[in-house]
Amino acid sequence: MRFMIMHKLDENDPEAFAPSPELIGRMSVFMREAAQAGVLLAAEGLRPSSTGAARITVSDGKRTVIDGPFTETKELIAGFTIVQVPSKEEAVEWGWRFADIFGDIEVDVRQVTEMSDFDPAPPA
Repeated sequence: MRFMIMHKLDENDPEAFAPSPELIGRMSVFMREAAQAGVLLAAEGLRPSSTGAARITVSDGKRTVIDGPFTETKELIAGFTIVQVPSKEEAVEWGWRFADIFGDIEVDVRQVTEMSDFDPAPPA
């Protein structure tokens, strides 16, 4: 099973998207350990919404695109890791380790929906 582990940061905090060398070091250790354990599929940080971001909304068939920064949003997803593990419990363990990198933070662990989770399409 694949799980996405994500964290949010306060976009209004100027330090939030400028990780310290210590934080980068802790993240490197986490990624190396996850890779050596054979569970790491991806790990990326995201830039603040002021850099290369767009929000797409569709309502009643009308499409809207708003370029960042998203000033009305305080916290945004700032990074994620995708792990492949046999259980939610193991994903939560990796989530704890991910959270320990940052200190005071909220981390979401969400199972990825696989195509095999859906019924096969009816024949045409």
